[in-house]
Amino acid sequence: MKKLLGILTLLLVPALLAVPSYVFGETMQVVTKENAVRAECNFFSAVRAMVKYADTLDILSTKGDWYLVKFGDKEGCIHKSALNKTAVQLTKSEGGKHSASKDEVSLAGKGFNPQVEDAYKKKHPEMDFNLVTEIEGYTVQAEKLGEFVKVGGLTEPSGK
Repeated sequence: MKKLLGILTLLLVPALLAVPSYVFGETMQVVTKENAVRAECNFFSAVRAMVKYADTLDILSTKGDWYLVKFGDKEGCIHKSALNKTAVQLTKSEGGKHSASKDEVSLAGKGFNPQVEDAYKKKHPEMDFNLVTEIEGYTVQAEKLGEFVKVGGLTEPSGK
């Protein structure tokens, strides 16, 4: 009997560790400006849906550093770094306007705000921050990125 239990343990424990942990019913909100819900849990996988800051996603399960989510009628994977359990609520100041933009709130949540940017500019006067703004505005179509990955033979590092 002990031998049978030992064999079952050897077979079941690795299988259970490979199964994603489930968090059915939980919702989380997007904390990045824009992000992709992908067909598989890796950055090179096809995009099933694009989500934007403060969109709410239903969490179906977790797999490593990824969530399997549902957004509308689409299911797919999104990296954990793009989501948070509670959204940042913007409060209205006098005059009914938001006191900070969604981008500012998102950056502040990551520890980056105008004060941090100003301090960095003072420390690095040789930097051309207009180039940073230009680069931030550059986008690549998902199809072209996929083709680049395929032609370049690029793959996600194993074990992720």
